[in-house]
Amino acid sequence: MFARFLTAAAIVLFGFGQAFAATPYDAKAFMADQEAGKAVLIHVTAPWCPTCTKQKPTVSAIEKEKPHLMVYEVDFDSKKDVLKQFGVQMQSTLIVFSGKQEAGRSTGETDPMKIRALIDKGVGMDAMPKKGM
Repeated sequence: MFARFLTAAAIVLFGFGQAFAATPYDAKAFMADQEAGKAVLIHVTAPWCPTCTKQKPTVSAIEKEKPHLMVYEVDFDSKKDVLKQFGVQMQSTLIVFSGKQEAGRSTGETDPMKIRALIDKGVGMDAMPKKGM
């Protein structure tokens, strides 16, 4: 609850407009997105994690800009089976997929430019919609 408040406050303070809530991780939906060749971001978070709180406004802004990007949030404290599946050992981990292929990952990154660059590896410049279309 507190993490959602912080995220909402950060979005208002930093002018990111409407907040987009990442979807809680669902294995079937994730696999369906992979089968469809979609770009997917897995964001491993914890409500007590200050780094995760810093990442969320950037992830939310990117999610708003790229509606074709699927964002799934994995709770670090309660989803140990999912952490094992993805080989994650720390909260604040971002993993981007292009279809079934992992395109990149980072842990602890809060620089918006670096997060955008990571996500662009999965989205790909060709998959991005052109302005005005």
